[in-house]
Amino acid sequence: MTFVSDLEPRPLWQHFDAILAIPRPSKHEERARRYVLDEAEKRGLRWRQDATGNVVVEKPASPGKEGAPVVVIQGHLDMVTEKNSGTVHDFERDPIVPRREGEWVKATGTTLGADNGIGAAAMLAVMTADDLVHGPLELLFTVDEETGLTGVLALDPKAIALSGRRLLNLDSEEEGAVTIGCAGGSASHLTLALETAPAPTGATALDVKLSGLKGGHSGMEIHLQRGNAVKLLARALLAALQQTPFHLAAFQGGNKHNALPREATARVVVPADARNAFAAAVERETAAIQDEIRTADPDLKIEIAEAPAAERVWTPAASRKALDLLNALPHGVQAMSNDIPSLVETSLNVATATSTDGALSILISIRSSVASAMRDTKRRLRAIAELAGAEVVETEGYSGWKPNPASPLLGRFQQVHQRLTGKDAELRAVHAGLECGVLGEKFRGMDMISFGPVIQGAHSPDERVEVESVGRFWGLLKEVLAELADG
Repeated sequence: MTFVSDLEPRPLWQHFDAILAIPRPSKHEERARRYVLDEAEKRGLRWRQDATGNVVVEKPASPGKEGAPVVVIQGHLDMVTEKNSGTVHDFERDPIVPRREGEWVKATGTTLGADNGIGAAAMLAVMTADDLVHGPLELLFTVDEETGLTGVLALDPKAIALSGRRLLNLDSEEEGAVTIGCAGGSASHLTLALETAPAPTGATALDVKLSGLKGGHSGMEIHLQRGNAVKLLARALLAALQQTPFHLAAFQGGNKHNALPREATARVVVPADARNAFAAAVERETAAIQDEIRTADPDLKIEIAEAPAAERVWTPAASRKALDLLNALPHGVQAMSNDIPSLVETSLNVATATSTDGALSILISIRSSVASAMRDTKRRLRAIAELAGAEVVETEGYSGWKPNPASPLLGRFQQVHQRLTGKDAELRAVHAGLECGVLGEKFRGMDMISFGPVIQGAHSPDERVEVESVGRFWGLLKEVLAELADG
């Protein structure tokens, strides 16, 4: 038994410990789903699932509460799979290795998966407990959330057939707040054809790597103005190209649509006598970048190393066009909300850039709580891409969740929060995708809130969860269920 299982509240942490041992990257949640179903079947609980793998488990009311309205508790089973360079970890095979650092639990060199593993563990703790007061429950475990809410978008309402219309989403990451709205999301995929040619003779191949950035969640942390490795490496290379000629042979940066790119690498081929001038130009621009972002991202570094000779390279025109496009693409906060103070309304994340088979592929994640702003942003991206000669494919995306401060469920939650803490929870809308928006469309009339413990650095290897906040979150969840059991 690891130290995680020994933390309080023990039922929740024991389930989280079991979840840590189960590989569960997006689209590969089979073993995590089986764990949920095994726990349900041990207790004779009814369950059903759809073809996508979303599962709902029914738990009868505690004695005397059978007449209460059904409450849905919801979270997702998959996790973001990010690791530090140099960390050897197979997310489809290896367990997450946790460690305690003071008041926090972290993983070792990888994402922890507290997003949304703590929420799923809390649902399992509710499902397996026999000492809680609650009405009839439907525990909805969704899949493939982290790749763009794909699992809940494909959820079959007939197969899942939720009867409850009060929903507690456990996928929030801030204590003392309750989430009542979220942004919608979409993506644009750009493909730029690249003309290649044989590598020039007498040239030197170099790998240029930009790393050390914090990264993080592309919605929840986009306003912190952290560096984007794809954008910054392209900037440094374009500055160098204006001073000394070179060919690009490869470009790679970013891993996930919803994570800020932490690292990017390019292979360049420079004339042998221009190697030092190229390196100096890259390092000068990187130094300028470091000065600009030091407060938000202090550990940026650039490395230039000899590389194996390249057989083919991008032509000078193709190299310039690729760097021009990467530099022209907008990234970061595009607009702040006029209605909710400090809420990002619209943002972009230049999430990944990959060169393969004579083309550069770029994935851009778009978030907005305003549908018309989403449409306008996609049009701007298309215009930039087409000016560069790139092809564009846009995803339909998912809807946002409109805040309802007059929600009856929110009112009941606030009564409990006031009783436990002496104050109301702060109302929040988040610049990130939550499954509530999609569930609200699939199950009309759903009254929803979202809350959770303190989780920081989600979607990066710096992810951590505050131990004491998990205990308070569990206590709040139990009291909310008891409150709702009274009708």
